[in-house]
Amino acid sequence: MLKVIYFLLCILGTVLPYSQFLPFILEHGLDIRLFFEQLFTNRISSFFGMDVIVSSLTLWVFVFWEGTRLKMQNLWIYITSNLLVGVSLGLPLFLLMRQYQLEQQTDTVIS
Repeated sequence: MLKVIYFLLCILGTVLPYSQFLPFILEHGLDIRLFFEQLFTNRISSFFGMDVIVSSLTLWVFVFWEGTRLKMQNLWIYITSNLLVGVSLGLPLFLLMRQYQLEQQTDTVIS
């Protein structure tokens, strides 16, 4: 059941942010300057921007620390998903694959 929840969060974590990002891209193209200007346009949007930046950095540390500890492969995928979509995809995707890894290690110990 936990894996299903993580998978659904991966879908939501991709669809919801991109429902806002794609119209921006269609209207302005990949205008990085305008993107950051709008992201930090007021204190509330700056609050969310800073929160996401710190959350992303925390995710990177967690992915490399926990992923290395569990001997997970291709850790770069979670960082890339974080950069291309956001923490909203990177975190549930890592947790989903971490759950698979934990279950696989448990099955190996039991066998």
